[in-house]
Amino acid sequence: MKTVAEGMNIGAAAEKAGVTAKMARHYELLGLLPKVHRTESGYRVYGDSEVHTLRFIKRSRDLGFSMAEIAELVALWQNRRRPSASVKKVAAAHLAELDRKIEEMESMRMTLGHLIHCCQGDHRPDCPILEDLGRAAPVQAAK
Repeated sequence: MKTVAEGMNIGAAAEKAGVTAKMARHYELLGLLPKVHRTESGYRVYGDSEVHTLRFIKRSRDLGFSMAEIAELVALWQNRRRPSASVKKVAAAHLAELDRKIEEMESMRMTLGHLIHCCQGDHRPDCPILEDLGRAAPVQAAK
């Protein structure tokens, strides 16, 4: 493997960043990672900067940010003159979305727990779980 000063291939860079080579290519295609230098034979050559950006993207994905949010965060991260309020706004919006999803999942958990409790789980065919699933749910407006 080449040293970082000489550059490294996509496999080595991806490994250092904790992502797959396929994801590194995908991030470059999406514009999250700037186009990297290529050799005369067309192979990508990565340096420390690209590996650092890949790690930033991976950490953002680990925290559940969407690709659009990550694109915004990468742009803010690379802009040393950005106000931190812009970064906080993106993170706060994501946190609010996580809170909404958690609340929704807690509601699902409670409902399912209640249905399991109500089901006798014996040899009789009647089952409150299936009865509930078979009921038409109210249609909710798309968000």
